[in-house]
Parts: sequence; structure tokens; C-alpha cells
Amino acid sequence: MTTAARPDIRRAGPRFGAEIDGVDLTRPVDDLTAGELRRAFAEHKVLVFRGQHLTPDQQVAALRIFAEPFDHPTALRHPENPLVYPYNVRQTGKASTWHIGGLWRTPVFAIESLVYEEVPELGGHTLWADLQAAYDDLSEPFKQLLASVNAVYDGNAENYAQGSGKTAKGDPVEHPVVLEHPLTGRKGLFISSSAQGLTGVTPQEGRVLLDHLLRHASSPDYTIRFGWQPGDFVLWDNQATWHYAVDDYGDGARVYRKVLAVEPFHPAPTE
Repeated sequence: MTTAARPDIRRAGPRFGAEIDGVDLTRPVDDLTAGELRRAFAEHKVLVFRGQHLTPDQQVAALRIFAEPFDHPTALRHPENPLVYPYNVRQTGKASTWHIGGLWRTPVFAIESLVYEEVPELGGHTLWADLQAAYDDLSEPFKQLLASVNAVYDGNAENYAQGSGKTAKGDPVEHPVVLEHPLTGRKGLFISSSAQGLTGVTPQEGRVLLDHLLRHASSPDYTIRFGWQPGDFVLWDNQATWHYAVDDYGDGARVYRKVLAVEPFHPAPTE
């Protein structure tokens, strides 16, 4: 049976982010609810559903409301569903840098989602920054410069898998520093701390530009922060935001499951 409850969308910050109540993702949702959730995702970029306690199959089904899940070529797979990737930071390490997922491929992941299974008693929050808002605040001459600049990243998918030692670099992959969002058309910065350099400028200019862009995009002016409890489900727009897992919990537990998507579904038009 599908659920027909209307979602209660509560803004979590003035720029972006929302918590969704009133929807049970352990059951299929009706088409009207799915359309409302897609529109909320397009607007708010980060959606949090508290206390859902989704199984691996239910997490895949939940992400299918927004996009078709991606079959990652190198990630460790969950035994209950091969589109689900388990993480335990005690084995895989912590993602405590500002980053965008899937930079080894073109296009990068459109959506990333997590279900939390274990979290530290205190700490272990996640930050997101709105890269589109960060772009909006740049001067027009600077925007014109960045329009012709790409960032270079490691193209080896193995180096992005859980616990990778990142020893053998792959062929370089370039992504534009300014991305026009494929769904909304809105422009935003598209930069990650793993960038190896910038094209279209001299190496010296690239170092200065890259340092400025990384500091600008991570400004508290553009960020939102969420803390977690077991069972929480979050998904975010990987082409409009970047994220940072705060490492303030020592050797505490942080266990979660990830599901990815590449091509997002367009939100249905409003009546």
C-alpha cells in the first residue's frame, strides 16, 4: 500500500536545507507525494528525514523517488542489496574535508544519500555549503574569469572507495569550476578540496585562485549543519553543494549506508 500523507517541509536554514516530516519512507509513496518531495529537493538541496530506520532495500526505494540509483564500480557492496555501500569510519576513515562525491567520473553523482546506523553520543555532525549561493556573491569580473577555468581531479575510481590508500593516480579528469545545474539551470561553484590544479591560468595563478575559492565556498555564510541519530535518512544535491563530516568525536562509532544516483528526475510542474 502506498502512503498518501502530505510532507511537512520545515526549512532548516535561510539559504537551503529542510527537514521532512509526515512521510513514511518504509512504504511506497504515491505520485503526488513523490512530486512534492522532488520539488522540495530541487529547492532545498539537502533533505533530512528523521527516524526512518530504512532497510537497505527501502533506502534504494527511497532514493528512487528522486533518481535511479547508481551501480558504483569499486565500492564495497552491502550483502542485502548491491546498490547500497556500507561505511564504518573505524575501517574506512573519516571524510573530514570539504568535498564533492564522484569527481572521478563525468557527470559526477547527482545525489548522495545516507542512512545512519550508529552515531557517536556527541558530535559527528555534517556540514553542507551552498555552492550556488557562494557563486552568486562573487563579482561579475571574477565570474567571467572562472567561466573559462576547469579544475583537475584524479580519475582513478579505486581511490574513491572505502579505505583506499590512494597510491596510484588515474588519468586526470577535468570539471568546470562553474557548473550550470542540469535541472534548474542555476549556476554555482563546482570545486572540491581534492582539486589538483586549475586549467586556463598559470600554475601560480591557479594556486591563488584555488585557495581563494576553497576558502570562499566554505565560509560559514553558506553552510548548514545537521546532527544525527540512528535511523536518520539524508540526501543531498551533489551538484549544488559540498559537504564536510566533522571529526570531533575521537574513536567513537559512526556507521552508515550510502546510496548514489547520477541522473535526477525532473520535478513535476505544479498545478
